[in-house]
Amino acid sequence: MKKQPNVSVGVMHERQLDFVLEAPYTCNGRICSGNGQAVFYAGKILWEGELYEELLFTPTSGEGAFWLKGVTIGVNFHWERKEDQKFGGALKIIVEEDALTAVNLIGVEDYLISVISSEMSATASEELLKAHAVISRSWLLAQMEKNKEILRTRTDYSACMQKEDELIKWYDREDHARFDVCADDHCQRYQGLTRASTKQVREAVEATWGEVLSWEGKICDARFSKCCGGVAEEFQNCWEEIKYPYLVRLRDNASGGPLPDLTREEEAEKWILESPEAFCNTTDKKILGQVLNNYDQETVNFYRWETVYSQKELSDLIFRRSGIDYGEIKDLIPIERGTSGRLVKLKIVGTKKVMTIGKELEIRRTLSESHLYSSAFVVRKEEVADGIPGRFRLIGAGWGHGVGLCQIGAAVMGERGYKYREILLHYYVGAEVEKRY
Repeated sequence: MKKQPNVSVGVMHERQLDFVLEAPYTCNGRICSGNGQAVFYAGKILWEGELYEELLFTPTSGEGAFWLKGVTIGVNFHWERKEDQKFGGALKIIVEEDALTAVNLIGVEDYLISVISSEMSATASEELLKAHAVISRSWLLAQMEKNKEILRTRTDYSACMQKEDELIKWYDREDHARFDVCADDHCQRYQGLTRASTKQVREAVEATWGEVLSWEGKICDARFSKCCGGVAEEFQNCWEEIKYPYLVRLRDNASGGPLPDLTREEEAEKWILESPEAFCNTTDKKILGQVLNNYDQETVNFYRWETVYSQKELSDLIFRRSGIDYGEIKDLIPIERGTSGRLVKLKIVGTKKVMTIGKELEIRRTLSESHLYSSAFVVRKEEVADGIPGRFRLIGAGWGHGVGLCQIGAAVMGERGYKYREILLHYYVGAEVEKRY
């Protein structure tokens, strides 16, 4: 059996966890199987009449499997729902913030089979699946190394800068202190054995076993999103102020060609209002079906999209999502844009409050019940009376943060005959593919 590193994945966080052990497991020196329930009680885990600080269920053989009931998927997205999910490996239950967290302990390559099956359709091309195996592995191992470094050096990490009139916040994975990654889109979508059944995915993982993207010997922080909108964004415009040389602005097409300076408002507006040629500018259902699962296909427009709010809808929404009463919204003013035209900072002007917010995900979260498709948008004010717009129209580009690999663009490249290494090196400029184990 091939060697592989292990990863710990936080799957769900509830005050009560219902689970089913399909095979014999050991926990605290006893053999367990069948239905189980753990409940948060008095700051500890109540299981079978006793209180524990932590529980670890380990399969008695290498083929263990267990179910978790009512796992929430698509947290805060428009398709959020609950489903029962099946996992291989071990189950750990820990206490976090007045609730219980279920953690799956599993090998990295086994984890990847599920991630790629969750992120991609079984119909995805072989080269796209191989490319995704390499970036998912790279991202995971890079995050694990990064977290070890933070813990080792006891770095004081903060993902928020707040002043009276400005809130700059980003969302990364450093808030997972007791496991490596979570199972939702915040990290990488992971649904255990529920999505790990395709032969094509297993072959792609096997073919790239241990391969990672690297830059000067260090594993790349290989970010990816659904659709860049025609231009890749740079890392520092979405997360902390680190400029990675392999995550740079680039035109998502075969010829490259001139690229306007989308940090300038007039250029960004022109770009967003057009529909330029790009790998990810496609409506081909066969290609989209490779990347988008059924619930993702509930979103039909992503390369260019539009959202309209009435004054009441927008002011109520911003108050509900931010907790700040801006009063009536007078304006949404772009302050800073990144290399793809995505807003890094946006000023919200209300009758009661004026504040600048960022970065891109904070903007998207504030202006949507779930998440706006991206922060690359222009604002149109309509039905203005006494300085107060009656409607706001947001016209936007792309789906997600736009950094690194564009999944829909990569799917198009795979269909056009590009090999997985060509796809990777298109999106991660100057990186190398190397085998680590």
